[in-house]
Amino acid sequence: MSKHGKVLVAMSGGIDSTVTAMLMHEEGYEVVGITMKTWDYANSGGSKKETGCCSLDSINDARMVSVDMGFHHFIIDIRDEFGDYVIDNFVDEYIAGRTPNPCILCNTHIKWSALLKRADALDCEFIATGHYAKINELNDRKFISKAKDLNKDQSYVLWGLSQECINRSRFPLGGLTKPEVRKIAHDAGYTDLAKKGESYEICFVPDNDYRGFLKRRIDGLEERVAGGNFLSVKGEVIGQHDGYPFYTIGQRKGLKVAFGEPMYVTEIRPDTNEVVLGRQDDLIKNGMMVGQVNPMKYAQIPKDFEGVAKIRYGGGNGSMAKVNSIGGDLAEVEFYSNVRGVAPGQSAVFYEGDDVVGGGIIQGSF
Repeated sequence: MSKHGKVLVAMSGGIDSTVTAMLMHEEGYEVVGITMKTWDYANSGGSKKETGCCSLDSINDARMVSVDMGFHHFIIDIRDEFGDYVIDNFVDEYIAGRTPNPCILCNTHIKWSALLKRADALDCEFIATGHYAKINELNDRKFISKAKDLNKDQSYVLWGLSQECINRSRFPLGGLTKPEVRKIAHDAGYTDLAKKGESYEICFVPDNDYRGFLKRRIDGLEERVAGGNFLSVKGEVIGQHDGYPFYTIGQRKGLKVAFGEPMYVTEIRPDTNEVVLGRQDDLIKNGMMVGQVNPMKYAQIPKDFEGVAKIRYGGGNGSMAKVNSIGGDLAEVEFYSNVRGVAPGQSAVFYEGDDVVGGGIIQGSF
């Protein structure tokens, strides 16, 4: 009988999930490993060799670790679940002129759902992942907090988790730094994993060419959106672009038109196939509307909540703001200082100190 119960560990074959399995075993949990096959890169038509969590090498690495540690390991195929929801949303968002964050959508709606479903089937009380985040509790509510290693902190991508998901989750790396994790792997004899690089690519676009992915995914897309206008912030036509889905808010490079000064994408208008360009200061916004808000630390976002709003992963420490709930799952966010590059489709996460108060999807800015 295990000391703490039975835990299903999501194993990608990388160093973080390997050390997660080791730590859970050392803490006295009965460990079961699981690797999720989410995507066949060959289906994307990309030019780069398959890498990352869905590759055969990564699956074999995960299985090797489970054999070494003496616990069961399963491979599950969730390509249909993943593709129907995450990839379709990814494509739909770009066609709508927004910039999606598929990793957050996958965490919230696919991976945790798949893990909990298999955990129940395998009689596992808990699931564990290699995310760098902590779980805390206040007034019988569990919530996500920032990790010890702020350079690796992944609390931003976990804002959508439900109370059920958090209650059954374990994040043993939350109190460790990345160098400490590498040392644990090295000392345990996993020297190759300790040296293994990390991937920051979208798993189904491992060549980082999302434009090429969209073109391959949607027949005739180029013909449908070609020949649109670049507009100035004053509404003047200042050039031609390749099609509005191929641009993102804040983009400066790859515009293929010389303007004599740096110009940035400030607005995308899908209905008219227009892309508005401006100077860097034209990206400044005073606030934003956020939808699909998921309260986390409290049962609802406190009235006139003041805290830090973070609008992109890896985007620094965020900005002080006031968050006003305006009914349903909508919130209006007022920044206390100028913020650049608010992109509809991206996530906004609200912090009270290190704690995630909630988050949602940016609908628009003002």
